[in-house]
Amino acid sequence: MNKYCKEINQSLNEEINELTTEIGNSLVLYEKIIDLIVKKIVQLKLSVLKHHFRDTQEEINFFKNSKPNVLSKLIYYNAIYKIEAKKPYGGEKVTEEYLNNELLKIKNFFDNNLEFYKYYRTNSTYLDDKYFVRGKHDIKLSLDTYYFESDHSFSTSHDYKVAKIIANDLIQVYLEDQLYNMNKHLLPKLSSTISVNWTASKTAMIK
Repeated sequence: MNKYCKEINQSLNEEINELTTEIGNSLVLYEKIIDLIVKKIVQLKLSVLKHHFRDTQEEINFFKNSKPNVLSKLIYYNAIYKIEAKKPYGGEKVTEEYLNNELLKIKNFFDNNLEFYKYYRTNSTYLDDKYFVRGKHDIKLSLDTYYFESDHSFSTSHDYKVAKIIANDLIQVYLEDQLYNMNKHLLPKLSSTISVNWTASKTAMIK
């Protein structure tokens, strides 16, 4: 199953690169990429429902690593699509404030999920059987409402959260690049005032 997911992810990367070459960065590109990823996730879900995992460890690896690598792409491109679609017109200052607010959303997500960030970023495994096995959720582990609304045959309590972490890394880079290109002389100021701590080393994060 994890091998199949890896093949889907590789195919997805190739098709995204082809679309980017053909269309270039635009809302139309993001729409097509989102549609492509959704179809790949449907394929992946059907495969999971059709085949059984060999053991618990394979299931954990799928929901902790394989599925989030694909799902994070959907979260990322959907976020970029919304950021670009809602970007205000009104000059550099207004755009800068808008992008900074988007960065703050990422930091707020980090702050609200600090314990899980520590667990995931330090490659811990002692709660994997609760976080990444279907039907093993623990209400005491700060579950998101999203989990209760999801399809439990294809979701665990924290696989989406891992995908969100991966996507947020990419979204942060995207936003910081936008700010840098818009006004390079503001970069030192941005680095000191809006910092998402989890981009630092694991040692620094867990202090």
